[in-house]
Amino acid sequence: MNRVIRPLRDFLHRESASGILILIASFLGLLIANSPLSDSYFDTLAFDFEISLGAIYLNLTILKSINYVLMTIFFFVVGLEIKRELTSGHLSSFKKAIMPFVAAIGGMALPAGIYLAIAGRVDANGWGVPVATDIALAVGLLALVGSSAVASLRSFLLALAVIDDIGAILIIALIYSTGVNFSWIAAGAIAIATIHTFKKLGATSTFVYVLLGVALWYCMYKSGVHPTLAGVVLGLMTPNMIKENSKPKDGEDGQLSVIEWLEKLIHPWSSFVIIPLFAFANTGVVITNQSITDAINSPIAWGIFAGLVLGKPIGVLAAVILARKIRLGHYPQDAKSIDLLATGSAAGIGFTVAIFIANLAFSDPATQDLAVFSVIIASIVSALISLLLFKVVAKKKS
Repeated sequence: MNRVIRPLRDFLHRESASGILILIASFLGLLIANSPLSDSYFDTLAFDFEISLGAIYLNLTILKSINYVLMTIFFFVVGLEIKRELTSGHLSSFKKAIMPFVAAIGGMALPAGIYLAIAGRVDANGWGVPVATDIALAVGLLALVGSSAVASLRSFLLALAVIDDIGAILIIALIYSTGVNFSWIAAGAIAIATIHTFKKLGATSTFVYVLLGVALWYCMYKSGVHPTLAGVVLGLMTPNMIKENSKPKDGEDGQLSVIEWLEKLIHPWSSFVIIPLFAFANTGVVITNQSITDAINSPIAWGIFAGLVLGKPIGVLAAVILARKIRLGHYPQDAKSIDLLATGSAAGIGFTVAIFIANLAFSDPATQDLAVFSVIIASIVSALISLLLFKVVAKKKS
């Protein structure tokens, strides 16, 4: 019997459920890092090992394996979602894409500007941290508020978050890739060209594409460009064509694309295993009276906090109002300014990608911990503000 799937609904449902697991995993990471098991937790993450297969040599730790290898699968799913949105989703036409695009730009530019204004003289490299939005937690929050959020805001937030992901990917690629080795970049380009050639020839062997994908990942790892970007490239290169002989059927249009099939296959692993594991491994910050004092007195911490809590909602709202005044794109149906402010606060839940960027932006472990702690607090505050604003919206409706 053929099973019916609905790609967008299933995607949002998985993201919402994943948000709960992320919160649980993050809490456990913080709890264990501040418990008698702290040394075992950090020693396990720091355990290093080598992989040597002929000319291939890798020196990884457990933490790097999560952040470099498993997160590549996460970014592959991100790449698939970006490709689907660009080809057949909320970003597939100029009219659909322009308002979320403008909102995303405002929601990235203002947080970065606020960070630089507060902490630019201390460490300007951290400006990329508060620009990120965590799709799982943001979508999960909108699911939590239910009918308090007008229906148009769900697609608006999803499109905004996807564009935000594109921005974060570009920031990682262009800003936080250091010591680039152009010989390995050239080798990566050959791997991409080979994948493209196989696509043109109509090759359908999963093994071949996995092998080429691994080759691309290794080239990026050796080049100095963050290797997780290989996942994005592979996701974007996946053809949005009908999957032949697929047993599951798309309940929305009756046809299942290759992208939708891959999302059905991989997205649950990304949402329910990889991201919670990443959260568990990267939120383990030791919290002491001294660390709290350091955060209170740190321009870096305040720059990240203000960027996410204030910059995101104000940037999103201001950009949408400006676009509406110049008649650019479609304003979210039935949404008022307070709805957009609440949605912007939901976008201020940076978490997964913000923590990921924080670990790239700062080389000093103490500063990394400070930044991660700031992201966690800012994300919690942003979520509470969003819930409060939606509650106000609900009261006005009743």
